Formats: sequence, structure tokens, C-alpha cells
Amino acid sequence: MTTDHEAVRELLGAWAVGALMPGDERTVAPHLADCDRCAAEAGRLRATVQGLDGPPLADPGPAPAGRGLALALRTRPAASRTAVHAAPYAAAVAGLQALLGELAEREAWGTPVVHDWDVHDTVAHLLAADEPLAVRLGLRAPSAWDGVDGTPWRVAWAARTEEVLARERVRTPAETIESWRNQATALLSSPEAHDPELAGRATMLMGARLPLADHFLVRAFEAWVHTDDIGRALDMPVPPPRTAHLWQLVRLAVRTLELAMGSKAPDVALTVAGEGGEVSWILGSGAEPVSAELVLDPVDFCLLMGGRVDPAVVPRGISGSETAAGRVLTRAASLAWL
Repeated sequence: MTTDHEAVRELLGAWAVGALMPGDERTVAPHLADCDRCAAEAGRLRATVQGLDGPPLADPGPAPAGRGLALALRTRPAASRTAVHAAPYAAAVAGLQALLGELAEREAWGTPVVHDWDVHDTVAHLLAADEPLAVRLGLRAPSAWDGVDGTPWRVAWAARTEEVLARERVRTPAETIESWRNQATALLSSPEAHDPELAGRATMLMGARLPLADHFLVRAFEAWVHTDDIGRALDMPVPPPRTAHLWQLVRLAVRTLELAMGSKAPDVALTVAGEGGEVSWILGSGAEPVSAELVLDPVDFCLLMGGRVDPAVVPRGISGSETAAGRVLTRAASLAWL
């Protein structure tokens, strides 16, 4: 059974960055007034996030073309609320900041996390991963790999990631975290994070042409997955995104899977069911009889799409063709680049 403390605690990341939904505000505020434990945790998170409003990088140098990262940091609106499409990213950023704040006292930066990365490397990876969206929004100058004609995006992305990792490994974890935090703040302060109309423009990033709103959701997805990676490595459990945010990620993941499956695959009815609802999609052409029905939990589905769960063992319900359902699970796991 979920207690009031647990329910409010799941919302504190969004509260700290001003990204609560109106109904959640009516839940959180009275509880914080009556509960010293949750109020103390909320105060710690808010103090962490307020660090985002500190001075910009010590030596930002000349502003790059466009608004410029340093300019965006200096001119961002204080405590402004993001639009719905950017709220999951705001909450994921706050959650990772809170986790990193806990690590400062444990000197755990060298702990292996995922791939061949330690904690420090994983934050550096997120710095690189957020960069293409920051470039597209004019918040920073392009890297040498941006706009390279004829180079597959995965090749260019891997090369840029290695460059960033090499650069950040000679800096301190605190410096890397500051750079990641400043870039994340600039993204959340951009007009595109606050204006759904601006965020409706489609653009090609990371091999996918999507509305900018969806690219903010991609950033939220990756930030949460890597926060979970760090938490698992250090035995510090990380809660899933709050329910509304989780379903935003689920819907994006299903659309991605639907495109990847194409219309020639046998039709499979995919149902994602859990806290907050149940939604079903038909993967395939939609013109043939359904060959299998596949049911997944929303968190398991997102972790599968993120490459964090083996498709052979992910908890699921299947009726009909095991082969057709297994093909969907395998294809979902293959799409991960995190």
C-alpha cells in the first residue's frame, strides 16, 4: 500500500523545479505543511535545484551562434513552469541531481555503472546526449560531428560521445556535473520547453524526425534510465517517473516501436497496463487477424525499450503466437542506444 509519504516523495522532484500538475500541487502543499520529514526532503531538493540559478560557467567565452548557452543561463526566467511535454525531463533532471547530491559524501564516482562507464562517465554521457537538442535550439555551437554528410547517425553519435568522455575524464566530477546541469537548465529555460506550439515543430535528431516536444521526452527517458543505472550500481533504489510522466514515455516508446515493426510484421496486440491505466495498440498492418496478444507493465516496457531488460525474461503475458510476441520483444530491445 502506498503511504502519503511515498506518494508525495514521488512528486518532490517535479515540485523542486516547479513542474507539478495543478492537482498534484493541492496534494503536496498541505502534506509538506504537516510532515516535517517530507518538508525536510523537499527543502533539500529545492536547495539543490536552486543551484541551477547560480552563476553561469566561470569562463563562458564568446557566445556561440544563436542564443548561446551562457546567454540562456543568464536570461532564463526564474522558477518558470515548463509545459507538459518538458515536465518529465525537468523531473528527471531534478531526480538525478538529488541522487548525485547524495553521492558527494560517498566518493563513489569511480563505481562501475553500465557499459564501461563509471558514475562520472555516465554523467558525461548525459552531457553529450543532451547536446544535439541544445545545438538544435541554438543553445550551443555545433560540434565537428554535427551535420557531417553521409555519416550514419550512430557512428557520428558514438564518435562525439567518445570525445566528450575523453574531455570530461580529465575534469573533476563536480565540473562535469556543473556542465551537465547548466546545459539541462538552458534546455528547460528555452522557449521550446514552455510553448507547445514551438515544440510542435519536427526536427531530425538521433536518427528520428520527431516534434521537439517528443525530443524533450527522449531526453527525459534517457535521464531516468541512466539515473536508474547509477542507483542500481550503488544500491540506491531510484523510483520510476511519476505516473503521468511514465505514460508520456510509454506512448512515445510505443510509437517508436510501431514505426520500427512496420506494416509487414504479423499483427500483435500490445497492451501496457499498470498504475494509471491501460492502453492497447495493434502493431503491424492492422489489416490481418491478431496473431498474438502481449501484455507488459509500463516500467518493464520502458526498461525493455531502454535496453535494460532481457526480452527473454521480461515479465509479460502472452496469448497466441509466442513467436510473433517474441519478435516484438526482441525488436523493442534492439532499438536501445542508451
